Amino acid sequence: MSLNISLYTISAVLILDNEGERLYANYYNHSGSQENGGESHFQTLAQQTKFESSIFSKINKAHQDIILYDNHLITYKQTNDIILVIVAKINENESLIYSTVATLFESLNILLDNTIDKSTIISKYDLVSLAIDETIDDGIIIEIEPAIIVSRVTNAPKFDTNVHVDLDKGIFDALSFASKKIGERLQQGF
Repeated sequence: MSLNISLYTISAVLILDNEGERLYANYYNHSGSQENGGESHFQTLAQQTKFESSIFSKINKAHQDIILYDNHLITYKQTNDIILVIVAKINENESLIYSTVATLFESLNILLDNTIDKSTIISKYDLVSLAIDETIDDGIIIEIEPAIIVSRVTNAPKFDTNVHVDLDKGIFDALSFASKKIGERLQQGF
């Protein structure tokens, strides 16, 4: 039995509506995962759509938070008319993957003012995308605290606007440094 020591734990993040249609989808293709037979069937839109409809029908039959399907670990949260789905490799830790979907769900719940539904997801798609990006980066789980995710999404990076660049002084310093070095080289005889 081989140990799974890769940080690439997430294969896909999906948000589906109550009819199984895609609202958001991000598939992560990791180098090295092809040898396991992992994400090779997520390459085309038709393959992705077929996989999403299969997951949707499986979720509607199973009614569990964690399911195994087609050599994948599927965790999801369902509310109102949307389903938030995280797909991972079958050998991943189901507690970690479920914790990630719960964290992402809680983050979206805070960002969308306790209104997670299809129309809100569509109208605030930018916040949804940023929240997912702050939680998962290229299939690597980077944050599991909803408050931190929300603060990163809602707070713009701070730039110091009081910085004054004296361009003339910078150019003068660069020229004096260059002339000093050229003078040293000439004294040394190249």
